[in-house]
Amino acid sequence: MNPKNFFAELKRRNVYKVAIAYGAVAWLLLQAASILFPTFEAPPWTMKVFLAVTALGFPIALILAWAFELTPEGIKRTDEIEPGRRSRNRAWIYVVVIAGAISVGLFFLGRYTAPTKLSGSANAAAKSIAVLPFENLSEDKANAYFADGIQEEILTRLAQIADLKVISRTSTQRYQSKPANLSEIAKQLGVANILEGSVQKAGDLVRVNVKLIQADSDSHLWADTYDRKLTDIFGVESEIAKAIAERLQAKLTGREQQALAVKPTNNSEAYDAYLRGLAFEAHFRSGNVLPNAAKAAGFYERSVQLDPAFALAWGRLARVESLLYFNRVTAAREAAARALKVAQELQPNSPETILAQGYYQYYVLEDYELAKATFVLVRNVLPGSSDVPAALALIARRQGRWDESIGYWEQALALDPRNSGWLTLLAQTYSMLRQFSAALKMYDRALDIEPNDPNVIAAKAGIHQAEGDLEQAGKLLAGVDAHTASFGAFRTKIIQLRLERQHDEAIRLLEIRLAEFHEVSGLERDFDQLSLAFAHRFAGDVAAAKTTAEEAQRRLETLWNKDSNAPSTSSALGSAVSAACAALGQKDAALKYAERAVMLLPSSKDAVGGPDREEILAFVEATVGETGRAIPRLQRLLEIPYLSFLDGAPLTPALLRLDPIWDPLRSDPAFQKLCEEKKP
Repeated sequence: MNPKNFFAELKRRNVYKVAIAYGAVAWLLLQAASILFPTFEAPPWTMKVFLAVTALGFPIALILAWAFELTPEGIKRTDEIEPGRRSRNRAWIYVVVIAGAISVGLFFLGRYTAPTKLSGSANAAAKSIAVLPFENLSEDKANAYFADGIQEEILTRLAQIADLKVISRTSTQRYQSKPANLSEIAKQLGVANILEGSVQKAGDLVRVNVKLIQADSDSHLWADTYDRKLTDIFGVESEIAKAIAERLQAKLTGREQQALAVKPTNNSEAYDAYLRGLAFEAHFRSGNVLPNAAKAAGFYERSVQLDPAFALAWGRLARVESLLYFNRVTAAREAAARALKVAQELQPNSPETILAQGYYQYYVLEDYELAKATFVLVRNVLPGSSDVPAALALIARRQGRWDESIGYWEQALALDPRNSGWLTLLAQTYSMLRQFSAALKMYDRALDIEPNDPNVIAAKAGIHQAEGDLEQAGKLLAGVDAHTASFGAFRTKIIQLRLERQHDEAIRLLEIRLAEFHEVSGLERDFDQLSLAFAHRFAGDVAAAKTTAEEAQRRLETLWNKDSNAPSTSSALGSAVSAACAALGQKDAALKYAERAVMLLPSSKDAVGGPDREEILAFVEATVGETGRAIPRLQRLLEIPYLSFLDGAPLTPALLRLDPIWDPLRSDPAFQKLCEEKKP
């Protein structure tokens, strides 16, 4: 049959008419389904099945139209009907017109009367939630950790749902369990919905109450109470997460449904120890990282002893041990590697295991490219976690991708807007770039959340020092003394006194701190000892400088000789030893240690810490008389972003002008040129 005859036959058999009529009716049915299915809370899959059946019916209708025709005598095969007796029925036209009219009506009905049919950003905003701290209703107030742990586990499960925006716990834990100003809190957190809850634990019985509230209208979307034995508590978090997803009409993928159904352990004692570990992790940003990390590790270790197959606890243990190693707890390296290995053997594809792997690669191996690949991978399974973009932000700046780092910090803050730690790190990133105005704005936002944070106040003072505004920096540091707990704040105070050339006052504070304040780590104490040696040197007391430097040198060289830490820590030790040698006039040894520190952590490997080691090398070169090597190095450092340990901010012309550590270079015209502020 030639094409012309084929199309003529399609027309003769009414196939065109049936196609048009089927399309009109199908459109009508789909319009009706899109309105009625959500109204009766039909599961999301029903619409997909309906659409598939409708599409499948189209070719079937065309085949039937080709083979059969409706006549006054009934349905007959088309080839049995005589051409002259073909029906001229126009019913198909009426079907099309009526279906079209109803479809238009349903479209406008759905458009203007169905509040649940949101689109674009409105739909995304409706699927946003913050989980406030759960109230501990137990008679034993020591059970607060249990309520905290239940909240954290619910958040962890919600963070796995890509269709939800979930605010991280760091932001929500700053609020009360049942605040009166829900709409204001929702506005601060950038969400439409709030989940409130309470936990009551008595013996082996647990009651969990939850209430989902739409913040603007203060209307209750859903509430429920779960009474469980302690041995059956594991599934409650998953049930609550599923219920929230359903109420907010968040679509769950098959993988997400499977992840929510996972039962982490059958051992209630192991789970209890795990929740206690989570409670200590929640306090990492309170300034006592090492004590809290050690306590968290202890509880996770207890948890996996009770249930060696508890993969979630193994993953958390690996993360905490990796952090401890990064903070110079050498023995934690082996513990982190062991915990990660077991987690990978038990559940290699779980989000917690992949996260643990990423932190191990970042904190222990310092392999930033490998860590980046891991965190990008885990982002697909934890889209609601602020920890992932924050980790990627840290990696990006280590690799010198500064704009990328800022973008990741903004993503982290979108999920965790009241996280003063993220705000501080973003401010620090701006400071490294010498975008001091932007940095100060971020620090002010952090202080709105934690008004008296000494580290943030000191960081602001460091920016004013870098800009040469010692008066403003001094006001911010007025309350810092020898007994200030924050090492960063005290160090910034000593820098301030050095820049003001108040060396006697610096000596007084350092001697009091070394004699009376015993709450600092050994390495921080050694840094204070070095600062005291140079304060004596700047004050002109050569004998006191030598005695103090010799004591610091002995301890630092001992640490260096037995060190097995990561390159960043080893290079920091090398720089400290080089400074002690320089204070003692040991030129060759000072240069050897400083150059070794640069080799261990080159700027090409670490764009944050590498240049700092170069600045210390320049300081050593200036101190031992290698002016010709120091000045070109300083010129390069003025042109690149980084964070300086010597100054608390990246090197600036103002710091070169003010800081006595550069006095040996002052008579050199090339150095004087570096001290000139460049006009924008």
